[in-house]
Amino acid sequence: MRLSWFLVGLLLVFALPDPAHAYVSPTTGAAFVQGIQRPFDKPERNWLPGHRGVDLAAPPGSPIRAAETGEVVFAGSIAGKPTISIQHGDGIRTTYQPVHPHVAAGMSVGSGQVIGTLAGSEGLHWGALQAKDDYINPLSLLDAPTIRLKPVDAPDQKPL
Repeated sequence: MRLSWFLVGLLLVFALPDPAHAYVSPTTGAAFVQGIQRPFDKPERNWLPGHRGVDLAAPPGSPIRAAETGEVVFAGSIAGKPTISIQHGDGIRTTYQPVHPHVAAGMSVGSGQVIGTLAGSEGLHWGALQAKDDYINPLSLLDAPTIRLKPVDAPDQKPL
């Protein structure tokens, strides 16, 4: 009986989300991300080619969520693409493109709140800046997904 309560307690400790960790995936609202189409590829110098964010799979018209509580600092068009930027309390600024905004500059948003809908069919480009021009991998803001392996019954196999 004691062992079962211990296991239940252990399960709760590892299964409950960390309340201090509020960043969520902008495509699902979960604490981890799925459907990475193109990974982060920070160049050695800011003026060199690279990929300063991640591309996440989502169908056109999908709701896009704020990755964390913050203030919308930009909601408009950049180079013809609808874009949203949110400044967060920890100094990180996240960007979402191409997203038709449902928010306006100056608005406060909550973690996981829908901020717009995905435009186009190429998926979401999600970026993060740590300082004025220090790009970071936005996936580093999220929890790693929990991977559970199930036992496989293999008849007639003996341990080595």
